[in-house]
Amino acid sequence: MTRTEYYDDPHAPEPNSMVVAASAVVTDGEGRILLQRRRDNGLWALPGGGMDLGDSLPGAAVREVREETGLDVEITGLVGTYTDPRHVIEYSDGEVRRQFNVCFTARITGGELSLSGESTELRFVAPADLDALPVHHTQRLRLRHLLEGRSAPYLG
Repeated sequence: MTRTEYYDDPHAPEPNSMVVAASAVVTDGEGRILLQRRRDNGLWALPGGGMDLGDSLPGAAVREVREETGLDVEITGLVGTYTDPRHVIEYSDGEVRRQFNVCFTARITGGELSLSGESTELRFVAPADLDALPVHHTQRLRLRHLLEGRSAPYLG
């Protein structure tokens, strides 16, 4: 399945679903950030995904990190909430979603780094190297908010 992300695009299709999602900024001991290269669009992104009915939001982030990277993590904080209606995601199966994402910070507690079917590459990236990677605007915003060292989570 392919995925196309639109941002503030008058030609974006009309959403037909709303998805609650969680993502996590996972860092290693050197302060590098774990990113995955998404199989569905080729862009680099934070691990994350939709919340299941039995999940809490932090639990969804922990589960998604494990599923997508093989790592076990513990949630340590909140980067922010991201609900911009200008961000629309279209899937080749006909779903067109608006996404309500809560982005957490997390630390590694175990597991082994391993690819899932959702990504083609996993990499810990130094903050100074983030600009060189193809990253969607909405993911870059989350990373920027983390790196700004805000005293309070972003609410948007």
